[in-house]
Amino acid sequence: MIYAHLEIGVAIFFVLSGFLLFRPWVLAAAGVSAPPNLSRYARHRVRRIVPGYVVAVLAVFALYTVFTPGPNPGQSGYGLIRYLTFTQIYTDNYLISLLHTGLSQLWSLAVEVSFYAVLPGLAYVLLRVVCRGHWQPRRALAALTALAAITPLWLVVVSTTELLPNSAGMWLPAHIAWFAGGMGLAVLEATGARCDATAAIGLAIVLYLAVSTPVGGTVLGPDPASAPVTKSLTYAAIATLAVAPVALGSAGWYGRLLSCRPMVWLGEISYEIFLLHAAIMAVTTHLVLRWPLFTGSLPGLIAATLALTIPAAWALHRRTDRRSQASSRSAGNRAESARPRCDTESFCSGLSSAAVRHQPWGRNTGS
Repeated sequence: MIYAHLEIGVAIFFVLSGFLLFRPWVLAAAGVSAPPNLSRYARHRVRRIVPGYVVAVLAVFALYTVFTPGPNPGQSGYGLIRYLTFTQIYTDNYLISLLHTGLSQLWSLAVEVSFYAVLPGLAYVLLRVVCRGHWQPRRALAALTALAAITPLWLVVVSTTELLPNSAGMWLPAHIAWFAGGMGLAVLEATGARCDATAAIGLAIVLYLAVSTPVGGTVLGPDPASAPVTKSLTYAAIATLAVAPVALGSAGWYGRLLSCRPMVWLGEISYEIFLLHAAIMAVTTHLVLRWPLFTGSLPGLIAATLALTIPAAWALHRRTDRRSQASSRSAGNRAESARPRCDTESFCSGLSSAAVRHQPWGRNTGS
């Protein structure tokens, strides 16, 4: 059960996105900086995610023309178009109509892109309309709490009615509480709030162990009716606690761990690891280790997958990331390149986001 909930990496990814991308609007509302330029914001988002994404999607589709370990409904010309446009999750019966087994983790990036699209409007409503044009952090936090409340309501509608497609459990409203956690951290940072790393990480571990019980849902068999809501809100709390010490400037030992050179280097290529690891995991399982489905050692599979994914991710990063290319053309400031990058995709959304497949309402159906 503990392994089954490693998908918490997706929630951490979304919390970090909410914090980093909402932060410039918060700083502008607090009078610290000018408001973000929307065209610059859009260009940076496209430049950051699209080049590597397009290369990875095309490469995986090409791979699966000769590598066919099992049914793969997303492997078609129509599927390729839907994946290239980040729209694969907007369909009924996603698992049997558009799921690509080598790109199953990309549902989270489709959600991320939808968050990019609505964030400027959300920032305007939360910081201008609700706060009446003034810096009022308490109002902003109350509005973010209301925004987060959309997630449990949405999940209840998806799991108990037929008003929405069953894949609606993957859409942005089903995860907005996770983004709201990071957005709340951006507001708290502007007020000077602090968070003790030991207390936050300790509580996050306790909550993770709690959600790994049947309260958070089972791996096989029916879930309790409350499981999707309980799991989603607990994930929001865990992920927010995991990011809070760094976001609020009191990370201590935790910050030193995350800023060590190996962690920084892995952070630099984490987006590319995310893009490639599902397909490489499938190849590793079927062709390298030759394990039948649902057999073998999960730690062994993770180690073998990372051993093959990290070099491929580094190569993809060097070819598609503009900052990496600019760095290689320059004289090379090693001290600068070793600093952690404040970028949403520098925090990989987690091996488990592709190592497990999800029912539209978030329940695991297999690894």
